[in-house]
Amino acid sequence: MRSDLSFAGLREIETELLAVLAADTQTAKGPEAKPAPVLLTDDEAVKAAAAAVLGSGEFKAGTNETLLLHAPAGLKAKRLLVVGLGKLATASGQAKAVHSVRNAAGTAVRFLKPRGIKELILALPVAEGLEAAACAKAVAEGALVGDFDADTYRSERKDQSVQRFTLVAPGTADRKALEAAFAQGALVGESQNFARGLVNEPGNKLTPTVLGRRAAEMAREVGLAWEVHSTEKLHELKMGAFWAVSQGSEEPPALIVLKYEPEDVKDGPVLGLVGKGITFDTGGISIKPADNMEKMKYDMAGGAAMLGAMRAVALLKPKVRVLAIVCAAENMPDGKAQKPGDVQTAMPTAPDKRGKTIEIINTDAEGRLVLADGLSYARQLGATHLIDAATLTGAIGVALGQVNAGAFANDDETFAKFEAALKVSGEKFWRMPLGEEYAEQIKSDIGDIKNTGGRYGGACTAAEFLHAFAEDVPWIHLDIAGTAWIDETRPYIAKGPSGIGVRSIVEWVRSY
Repeated sequence: MRSDLSFAGLREIETELLAVLAADTQTAKGPEAKPAPVLLTDDEAVKAAAAAVLGSGEFKAGTNETLLLHAPAGLKAKRLLVVGLGKLATASGQAKAVHSVRNAAGTAVRFLKPRGIKELILALPVAEGLEAAACAKAVAEGALVGDFDADTYRSERKDQSVQRFTLVAPGTADRKALEAAFAQGALVGESQNFARGLVNEPGNKLTPTVLGRRAAEMAREVGLAWEVHSTEKLHELKMGAFWAVSQGSEEPPALIVLKYEPEDVKDGPVLGLVGKGITFDTGGISIKPADNMEKMKYDMAGGAAMLGAMRAVALLKPKVRVLAIVCAAENMPDGKAQKPGDVQTAMPTAPDKRGKTIEIINTDAEGRLVLADGLSYARQLGATHLIDAATLTGAIGVALGQVNAGAFANDDETFAKFEAALKVSGEKFWRMPLGEEYAEQIKSDIGDIKNTGGRYGGACTAAEFLHAFAEDVPWIHLDIAGTAWIDETRPYIAKGPSGIGVRSIVEWVRSY
């Protein structure tokens, strides 16, 4: 979708559809309080065109509520679409206000798609507490994310994409700031969709080798340094945990390494992004139930998030060094697959150390194995700060549902930067606990550590497993298993891969 920014007057724009946002300004409470919707625009002609229906009570400006007016009086637009943000008192002047605007832009795009309207013009909302540049960035992100659909392989696919999106901001004083913010939002939205496209691919189309190829193609396009290795390199690096997952598949693994190194930055932190890239997960010998196993193509969503984030980083050009490692493999149950009770030796966390030994309790707890070697390799490549993302545990979905993703950290200062990033990204992560008690649950009688700690606190014991490989390097772990796939279409985003993590990781990187 082509995205543009315009500063034209709203009433003079000739278009199939003009969208404007509205909010409920009612502050009273109780059964007698009625919604008081207002349009968030300074254009009196637009306000007049919608005045009658807004005054009728038919439209309440609820969150992502829509109202379509045909042939609006006083405007050259053929249709006027009004999209609600909800209560202005809770949506204005706060970080979640911008997220409401982001979702409203996605809602507008998705409203158009089944109606065959190929162009959307949306007015930048104007309200006290809504910062123009932040809204411009969010609108660009939301519109692009809203345009994505998962029906890639339908033989008679009807292309309902919106071909052109224009944000209109009449009367803006600082046009350069708005242009920069809008461009940044478009880059991030495109990168989130890049990650979603990877997650959406079926396992027979996106093998570890193909994922490596796609990562390399993206790296060449945006100017990242890259390497993609396979079995021989895993053995050379003594990545016994990663290889243990790979050994049961006919498909070879892929060790994907991307580097972003600004020419004028020679010192300071090196941020290491590590992603789980299990392109299909049967569970291995500890095989999963048949129900919903087809979704296990999404088990590389953490790796896809890191690739999407690196794409955005390369284009946004922050002044900090970043490297990404994606450990891609299939987890399959053939005669060479690892078995419960096996002991594997992970890659050493430093050249002068011995690799930790891991007792395999459940072969379906494979993501933490590949991440263990990925974290160690990132450290050996010079990462001073680590962040990993993975669809790691079903337990995180039990704990937090499909609303929040889980976040763990061994360093409060590093996590504070991530919390600040969430206020910009609008994504929902909830910090979960680490602790010695969880580490005790994964102590092995035969080796150093077990790959599962039992039924209770599964997300926390999985995080403590990774903590053993991050050690004292500042580190954040994102468990996105409950939120990386959307089971039902929402007004602003399609059913399927969500691309969660991309926006937050990008903002975390930019904070350095």
